[in-house]
Amino acid sequence: MEAEEFIRRNPRDGCMPEPRVPGSGGEELALSCGESVDPQRLDLGMRSFECSCGETHAVVMDVHPPSRFVPEFLVEVLRETIETDDEFEEFGTPHVMGVMMEEFPEDVVTLDKSDDGTVGYGLLWVTDFDDRALHEIVVELLVELMEHAISHADSADAMTAFEEQMLEFDVAEFVEQYRDERDLETEHDRAI
Repeated sequence: MEAEEFIRRNPRDGCMPEPRVPGSGGEELALSCGESVDPQRLDLGMRSFECSCGETHAVVMDVHPPSRFVPEFLVEVLRETIETDDEFEEFGTPHVMGVMMEEFPEDVVTLDKSDDGTVGYGLLWVTDFDDRALHEIVVELLVELMEHAISHADSADAMTAFEEQMLEFDVAEFVEQYRDERDLETEHDRAI
């Protein structure tokens, strides 16, 4: 009876632990904007979130396919063209985000959760850009990668053809159409 009386008179005086989700650990990811986010709050269907700084930040996870940004046929071309020398078997989202981090090191933060089975992803990236802006930047970077790859093909005709096609290529228009076709405004993304 004395314990019940003590608890009634002293609720939450430190003797009772706060309930927690197993594996949550209370870890926070410090964002470039100065705010932080609990990685447990970011689920696999998220492509962005509203930050307490007032901005929307893009969210990318290693389990998101590169076809989030470009069509599957182009992903296959990139996989056939680009050799990787890391723990990943083929060109994928970690490589896309690696290029992104090289170009915008101050605007992308990353977190390795590969040892945490509670989140569903191994690598996480959060950018200062919103999802739409990130999409456009990634497409531009992939075009640069393709141009670089073609320049090593020692084919002037291939390079000329590529450059002519790129003169007609509008990144913003491509992203708009691609996002409409992929339904990227919802979590029910589908391949095309």
